[in-house]
Amino acid sequence: MNAKNVDLEIFDTEVTFETLGLNEKILKGVDSAGFKHPTMIQSTLIPQSLEGHDILGQSRTGSGKTAAFGLPALHLIEQKDSYGALILVPTRELAIQVAKEMESLGKHTNLNVVPIYGGQKITTQIAKLEKCPQIVVGTPGRVMDLHQRGHLPYNKIKLAILDEVDRMLDIGFREDIRKILGHLKQKHQTIFVSATISDEIKRLAKKYMSNPKSIDVTDSSGSLTVAQVSQEYVTVQPWDKQKLLYHVLSTDEPHMTLIFCKTKATVDKLAKFLTGKNIETAAIHGDMQQSKRNKVMTELRKGNLQTLIASDLAARGIDVDGVTNVINYDVPEDPEIYVHRIGRTARAGRDGEALMFVTPEQGHMLTNIEALTNVEIVEKQYLDFKPSPEPKKIRAQKQAAEERIEEARKAKSRSKLDVPSTQEGKDKGSFPGGVVPTGLPNKRMGGRIRPRKR
Repeated sequence: MNAKNVDLEIFDTEVTFETLGLNEKILKGVDSAGFKHPTMIQSTLIPQSLEGHDILGQSRTGSGKTAAFGLPALHLIEQKDSYGALILVPTRELAIQVAKEMESLGKHTNLNVVPIYGGQKITTQIAKLEKCPQIVVGTPGRVMDLHQRGHLPYNKIKLAILDEVDRMLDIGFREDIRKILGHLKQKHQTIFVSATISDEIKRLAKKYMSNPKSIDVTDSSGSLTVAQVSQEYVTVQPWDKQKLLYHVLSTDEPHMTLIFCKTKATVDKLAKFLTGKNIETAAIHGDMQQSKRNKVMTELRKGNLQTLIASDLAARGIDVDGVTNVINYDVPEDPEIYVHRIGRTARAGRDGEALMFVTPEQGHMLTNIEALTNVEIVEKQYLDFKPSPEPKKIRAQKQAAEERIEEARKAKSRSKLDVPSTQEGKDKGSFPGGVVPTGLPNKRMGGRIRPRKR
């Protein structure tokens, strides 16, 4: 945390880790990691958790939440506490990342930290759990699976921590979370940490926590994004997005860039495109084998990757200090996803840049993001970028769509025109059922009115 260009605004410089109540073994781990002053979420959450309170904590992505809940866990859990702490995270990458950080901070303790997640042989994880680790970090699905197999006893858990609760709910883990929390038998402490606190998270806290302490260390402006992130957008036509991406990477020459896409297909397509342009690129998404994903993350942490293209789900485990730029190639429909995306840069107070590609019809999505984050995202101009003309295929599609709309309009207008009835003014009793037709009979009927069946 003493890196160059660190902005101290997110740190509580009037406090040291020594004053927070952590034991000597933990403090040695903190010192080895180079931490001098805690971040705001750390200085607030750590003392409350050491006092045994249930906690609902909100802090921006990149503000040090892992250490905020990780250090108290290392302090509170003793060597005799097998399965004493359970940390739930939304993705396998984040499980690996959190476990590594916990091991680093707790290297002077005798505590064993085990990550469990899908994509790895369950027999391997069973073998690790049979050694009775003190701290388990896992994704909800794999945690439930191993519990049902009898290898992860809920009744021994003293501390339950849910990291990135908002994201776990977003990707469909709400029922798993309810089942896990509902089966914790003994009196335990529960901590939720999240970049955003929705009404649903509040309801979960009310049901599964006891008089929780609410901690919100977002800044006074109400912004959910780190101030050190420069946020900009560029207007681009859909057919020019690839071309513009290459132009941005060639012009700005960012040190380490994360590019976010909505679909796995787009991730693979862009990776192939940039590789063909001789830009060192890797891709990561949910369909990749875990071994390949691990290899990509290792290369990223070593600083060997210039560009990484990722889907939202895979990106949750990307917690790398060296990321300088985030490009939102696709605008996220959910503004909260934007918050998490750009939180991959400007970690621990460092500077970062976030750029979003916005097509002309996506203006409302940009507005929604600004409303949630309470930040004005400014437009960036690339004056030397030459837009391409509208492709013939797209122009033809537009024309065909316009013609369909016009034809539908005409048909609707015709249907509203009543054909004058030749029977107007005649006694209703002369017609079958007393119904006067509003139009002429079908020609195939020879001008006759089909009598109604009785």
